Amino acid sequence: MKHRLYDIFVERKQKGQKSFAVLIDPDKVNRNGLDELVRLAMDARVDYFLLGGSLVISNHLDDCVQHIKAQTDIPVILFPGSPSQVSKYADALLYLSLISGRNPELLIGQHVISAPVVKQSGLEIMPTGYMVIDGGAPTTVSYISNAAPIPADKNEIAMCTAMAGEMLGMKLIYMDAGSGARKPITESMIEKVAGTIEAPLIIGGGITEPEKAYRNCKAGADVIVVGNAIEKDPLLIKEIAAAIHSSRVNA
Repeated sequence: MKHRLYDIFVERKQKGQKSFAVLIDPDKVNRNGLDELVRLAMDARVDYFLLGGSLVISNHLDDCVQHIKAQTDIPVILFPGSPSQVSKYADALLYLSLISGRNPELLIGQHVISAPVVKQSGLEIMPTGYMVIDGGAPTTVSYISNAAPIPADKNEIAMCTAMAGEMLGMKLIYMDAGSGARKPITESMIEKVAGTIEAPLIIGGGITEPEKAYRNCKAGADVIVVGNAIEKDPLLIKEIAAAIHSSRVNA
């Protein structure tokens, strides 16, 4: 099994280097928009593209991945919301298990369905403990998952959930307030979780400004994911990338 990108995640964490991932929802971008995102991301030295969403209803996932790959060497990592969101043309796939919820379908059920397709894809598979945090507003991921998010002020619950996920073998921990969250995950929760796990920590949801991305990195986030804010203003890519890459922590 390939581990190239995962090894990069771990190596960057060990060096205190922070990473920026631009999240692209195939339903919300056309070719011209995709070209602009790729150009801006290359100029800003974005580290990864995440591709997917809670509800992808278009059928051009393969085309979207191939279009990006034809223009840049920035790795494309799938962030699937369902078993159908698999493309062999990507570099890797976050194999998400919703460890913050109690819906068995998203803990293991959909994985059983998708396993043959995922195995045959040849993708690098990164087992990821996915934690939904209350962002102050109903989100697509909360609705689709049919699971209550972790309360925003319950740092201990988040910490113990992340610890359990890591001990169960999850290679990455992804804490997400959801697309369009009114309130991003607090630095105190990030710090609490980061201080108790060794796995690289990904943070997303509700991040709309460079300062918040910077503070999250200082609190212990290893990868910052921004999607919704960039959909509204693609020029944010440069500012957020600069903030994240300036926040290196001496390991």
